Amino acid sequence: MASTPGATQNDILIGKAVTTPDSGQVFLHTKLGNRHGLVAGATGTGKTVTLMTLAEGFSRQGVPVFLADVKGDVAGLALPGTLNDKLQARLGEIGISDFTPAGNPTVFWDLFGKLGHPVRTTVSEMGPTLLARILELNDTQSGVLDIVFKLADDRGLLLLDLEDLRALLGLVADERKDISTSYGLVSTQSVGAIQRSLLRLEQEGGAHFFGEPALELNDLMRTTSDGRGVINILAADSLILKPRLYSSFLLWLLSELFEQLPEVGDLDRPKLVFVFDEAHLLFDDAPPALQQRVEQVVRIIRSKGVGVYFCSQFPDDIPDNILGQLGNRVQHALRAFTPRDQKAVKTAAETFVPNPALKVAEVISQLGTGEALVSTLQDKGVPMPVERTLVAPPRCRMGAITEAERAQLRASSPIGPKYDTSVDRESAAEMLAKRAETAAVQADAPAAKTREQDDQEEGGIGQSIKDAVFGTKRRQGMVETMAKQTARTVGNQIGRQILRGLLGGIFGGKR
Repeated sequence: MASTPGATQNDILIGKAVTTPDSGQVFLHTKLGNRHGLVAGATGTGKTVTLMTLAEGFSRQGVPVFLADVKGDVAGLALPGTLNDKLQARLGEIGISDFTPAGNPTVFWDLFGKLGHPVRTTVSEMGPTLLARILELNDTQSGVLDIVFKLADDRGLLLLDLEDLRALLGLVADERKDISTSYGLVSTQSVGAIQRSLLRLEQEGGAHFFGEPALELNDLMRTTSDGRGVINILAADSLILKPRLYSSFLLWLLSELFEQLPEVGDLDRPKLVFVFDEAHLLFDDAPPALQQRVEQVVRIIRSKGVGVYFCSQFPDDIPDNILGQLGNRVQHALRAFTPRDQKAVKTAAETFVPNPALKVAEVISQLGTGEALVSTLQDKGVPMPVERTLVAPPRCRMGAITEAERAQLRASSPIGPKYDTSVDRESAAEMLAKRAETAAVQADAPAAKTREQDDQEEGGIGQSIKDAVFGTKRRQGMVETMAKQTARTVGNQIGRQILRGLLGGIFGGKR
């Protein structure tokens, strides 16, 4: 008897239910893969292998996958595995007869550009909210960052990389009084704090993430010529040491999918499955506005054909309003050693549809490695009763790959030429530098000369002749002298004639 009613060859085998002797195999319906999911469990209980089984299953159904490789062993998805006695015994228990080791079409990504193609976005696309979270700014500093972005929009300045942001912060500092009047109070202390945070981010390698060419979402949703979905693996073993950058990047990527993809409703299979490993980092110290944003994205993005799968140690790492939207559940073992563990066990037990043959709260602590409690959505989106399940092994390598193997896979990637070389086009830093240079040239240029200055600078014999003929400021020239003498002579003659006429008229004399 199959534990997953209506399962077909187009669905994803999770494993074999062992709740009762007549339990059958458990599947995840591909067409309900966009209803999101959760993979939880303590360290060392098999979560990573489960993620690989799910990623491989979606890929074989033609669904692209994006997931982070936190420990470095997920990269084994790219290469075929090896059969051994232990693996063959597990295959026999589950009832898998057509198992053939095989790799999967894989593309490696890396924010730092070392273990995969560089993943970049622009400062403008990241936006002030997520950037403030990456920089760990307080509310006042975040407000100043909002003003910086608004000023860039108003003045037509492109914010592409951190150099652009630094240049604009310098402009804000120089014009602080005017900007405070127009946009809101800006203090030098806040600008300095943002500058220091930028310096710290650059020292940690975060500057590689900002720039061009920016990631195009279509390159995450590629399929091969034979219909396999490409598995995109983000190298995160170094990135996870910077939890704010890691979680903010994945949230940005999820938000971009939400904003750019069109509404498609329920498809026969998702357009993309997005796996958020170490999901607790997303919600640690997250402000309420950010949690509300994540809840909105998770609720609506399924109608855009994207399934989101959170992976964490405890189910209560995920806020209740988001946890309630995760329809497909895989719960590995939890060890109830502490009050925190006991609370997590209780939460996990309460989130499953009860199975009369199973005491969930007791079984969770008894599960062995590679075992899990599984509940998937059935027809009409109804979750099935929880089943204790032996998880099926993936066909790929369950372990890390060598540097040489990674280099070979990266060299054969069809999108390498597009992203491996950065582009630095004119943006805010260059535009502001040009304006400053132009202003400096204008300040150094001599002022316009007067006629007297031009005359004084001509000099030489020609100037002497000119001064003699036309005169200078202090001395009359020949022309001026002759004109005055002529005017004086003519004036005297006319004056005498008038005088004579007047006197003659009075005295009766002749002219």
